[in-house]
Amino acid sequence: DVQLVESGGGSVQAGGSLRLSCAASGYTYSTMHMGWFRQAQGKMREGVALHDSDGSTRYADSVKGRFTISHDNAKNILYLQMNSLKPEDTAMYCCAASPLRRPWPPLNPMTEYAYWGQGTQVTVS
Repeated sequence: DVQLVESGGGSVQAGGSLRLSCAASGYTYSTMHMGWFRQAQGKMREGVALHDSDGSTRYADSVKGRFTISHDNAKNILYLQMNSLKPEDTAMYCCAASPLRRPWPPLNPMTEYAYWGQGTQVTVS
């Protein structure tokens, strides 16, 4: 039984920071490839950051240098630290997991990742 639950979203001013969390159950990060995705109003869902089961990470060009993906092995939680936030970062952020290695950036996240959280809203003024 796989479950992903996001938290940590909110409203911040441009230049501010937020840390998103994705609590996982039913498996561990050591066996899954996980990523953060976002979908702004009127736009398609896009990949933000990847944390592979081998520890490698990837970032969308739009967030590279500002966002950091990491994980807490003991708590089985995936994080997304977001710094220097911009209004264009406003979106619903979701975490997702796949038992198989997936390409990055993803072309179609909904079909490439089997498990999804419900999302947490990030709004940057």
